[in-house]
Amino acid sequence: MIANMDKKHMTSNADSVTAQIRLNRDWTRIDPGHVWVYAGHVGHIVGQPEAGDVVDILRPDGRFHGRGLFNPNSKIRVRLLTGEDEPVDEAFWRKRIQQAIRLRARVVTGTNAYRLVYGEGDRLPGLIVDRYDRLAVMQTLSYGMDRRKELLADLLMQELDLEEIYLRNDAKSRQLEGLPLERRFLRGGGATQVEIVEGAARFVVDVERGQKTGWFCDQRENRLATAKLAAGSDVLEVFCHTGAFGIHAALGGAKSVEGLDSSEETLALARRHAAHNQVEQQCLYRKADAFDEMRELVKAGRHYDLVILDPPAFARSKQALPRALSGYKDINLLGLKLLKPEGFLVTSSCSHPVSEEDLWKSIRLAARDAKREIRLIEQRGQGPDHPVLASMPETRYLKCFIVQAW
Repeated sequence: MIANMDKKHMTSNADSVTAQIRLNRDWTRIDPGHVWVYAGHVGHIVGQPEAGDVVDILRPDGRFHGRGLFNPNSKIRVRLLTGEDEPVDEAFWRKRIQQAIRLRARVVTGTNAYRLVYGEGDRLPGLIVDRYDRLAVMQTLSYGMDRRKELLADLLMQELDLEEIYLRNDAKSRQLEGLPLERRFLRGGGATQVEIVEGAARFVVDVERGQKTGWFCDQRENRLATAKLAAGSDVLEVFCHTGAFGIHAALGGAKSVEGLDSSEETLALARRHAAHNQVEQQCLYRKADAFDEMRELVKAGRHYDLVILDPPAFARSKQALPRALSGYKDINLLGLKLLKPEGFLVTSSCSHPVSEEDLWKSIRLAARDAKREIRLIEQRGQGPDHPVLASMPETRYLKCFIVQAW
């Protein structure tokens, strides 16, 4: 039963507002445009909302602040959908999906693989959709989005020329929302591997077994930028995964590409990609611990024209930041030691807690210890299909620096 609710903010559609949540004074310490309301910001609740319900958010003075999806099981109590007093109905969801589609039509070229919906960056918090040709992979990472996955799938099928939608709801963050883990087709069915095109390269995406949704679309433009530096180069690709950076480098004219990774399964796919792109003669892959193997290469006096570092996240929380920064410094130190004079280092971090300033400082400290002088050629980030919401720094997570060393 809902008690003492302001009828002005009630909606009459299927997703009717079930409660009002008044924020406490602590809320004023964050950006008012931030779309997450943490448990510590919740003051008084009027009504009895259940997980996934639509609720209204009121500011401490009682003014309407926004409307969002509630979850009592999560530290993020409410994920805001809108700051307007508007119904959250099928038309609302369709409009947001259409806006996401229009943006990609403007900013994505030369590929049939891209992020179609980037959660908070598209004002659809908790929803990720990656498109691979005519197959889409969906992740519903919040309770509210998970409750609406059937509707969202229907809208995606209607708005796009899709044949299948696959659920990759195996992210551990779902457990923090009180949701089970699952992988399955939500629409259609069949093969879970699909060929994609990315610039001059072709790759195979395994949407069932690959990391995340099967492919790292966020590094696409960085891979293409790196390929422009590769002509005539000897390349070392560390944490190569399925070989995308190195394949692009080979297609860009690299003389040789050495790929290192700790997973034999991903290396097998990297070799398959090299053959698929007819660059298997230039590309050599081997299983190795990145830090250990780079130290051995330094001892052996090996040097490369281009070194690519694309490690997994070293820090997933602020508590892990000091150790992560030490790791980034060490890996960049080794990378710089392996560079020939006038060589290029392409180095990335996908750790949310690590800022661009943090990573750049780690690179500079590494250059000092390696006794190398460096200059910044490009400072890059995630692709434009991962738009950054200005009020949410959390939506900018990928950092990429291209430097030249002497």
